[in-house]
Amino acid sequence: MSLRGQRIVVIGGTAGIGLAVAQAAAGEGAQVVVASRRQESVDAALKRLPEGAEGHVLDATDEEAVRAFFGQVGAFDHLVFTAGESLLMESLAESDLGRARRFLDTRLWGAYTAVKHGAGSIRPGGSVVLTTGTAARRPMPGTSVAASLCGAMESLTRALALELAPVRVNVVSPGVVRTELWRELPEAEREGLYTSSAASLPVGRVGAPEDVAEAYLYLMRGGYSTGSVVVVDGGGTLV
Repeated sequence: MSLRGQRIVVIGGTAGIGLAVAQAAAGEGAQVVVASRRQESVDAALKRLPEGAEGHVLDATDEEAVRAFFGQVGAFDHLVFTAGESLLMESLAESDLGRARRFLDTRLWGAYTAVKHGAGSIRPGGSVVLTTGTAARRPMPGTSVAASLCGAMESLTRALALELAPVRVNVVSPGVVRTELWRELPEAEREGLYTSSAASLPVGRVGAPEDVAEAYLYLMRGGYSTGSVVVVDGGGTLV
């Protein structure tokens, strides 16, 4: 199934994996609509997307704003949710509960709100593709919030696949990928993470956003996949 002529909404589509998904879909002839919290991010993304792409400023944690956004967008074929701030990695003893709640507000409740208000505008044959991570399957010390999020996203995906049928609902689970989500780590620590991860992975390298984008496109095209978790981690859960 081709994405040509289809309309795809990517919330979080102005950077990293979300932008890679928008670019890849547009490259196949889809019309893409990207949304992000910051106007400057939207403007920068539109410069990298083909003519005809739409960009909107949207706070995914604001339910009324999300409701209004989908009212403005109208009918479309696929909803992709990749929005989220920097990854939260801190020990339980040092955790900031306010920061942890904000992390979940965007990544979990933001996705929930987007599906709540966007699902009714999805055309027949369309789908939702959410985003999780491998921390639920391979947690490490300091990842309790991230692991909780990832487990919740997998469970949410399976529940929504039944509730929204025949709209298909799937989730992509990336491993270590070079994106802005690691920007809060000092550069030396960040590069050390990439190097050590690459050395441990069967594929011998960390991921690029374009690697992971292929999974989203597959799930949008694949009319027989729903309730699925597609892991794209270079074999990280194996080692």
